[in-house]
Amino acid sequence: MTTDRKRMVRVDQAGEYGATRIYAGQLAVMGNRAPHSGEIAAMARQEADHHARFNALMAARGVRPTALQPVWSAAGFALGAATALIGPEAAMACTAAVEEEIDRHYSAQLDELEKSGDDPELAAMISEFREDEREHKAAALAAGAERAPAYPLLSGAIRLGCRIAIRLSEKV
Repeated sequence: MTTDRKRMVRVDQAGEYGATRIYAGQLAVMGNRAPHSGEIAAMARQEADHHARFNALMAARGVRPTALQPVWSAAGFALGAATALIGPEAAMACTAAVEEEIDRHYSAQLDELEKSGDDPELAAMISEFREDEREHKAAALAAGAERAPAYPLLSGAIRLGCRIAIRLSEKV
């Protein structure tokens, strides 16, 4: 397995782990009675499945996780809790922003994998997960993400944080 493919698996596993932590933070604040908590719980289960599947792929391919995993655990939970404290629309804005960046990230990876044609298993997994992430974004927008206070600022800050986390997880 090439270094580039190991890097892809490492960063994608870290991203899916971060997503589980974001939803854990949101649900810790909102509980199961807040608006959209059912949708959040369903998305959290899907992200947990993505994470588990990347964990299995990492084990099978001998890929180490990012050393930043503890940071992403705390940061993801804090981001989820903070957006939930702002309100249900802010929690949905968080989901929409994260999923927008993940869609872009997965699409770039798929372009690279399709050009090389050297890892159809990884390409299929990323393609499947990208579609799930697109559904999460659509659900978040339908649930009022754009009505969150200071939506453009909140979304932009979260998207920037995602891009930074992606780059750091590729390297560390």
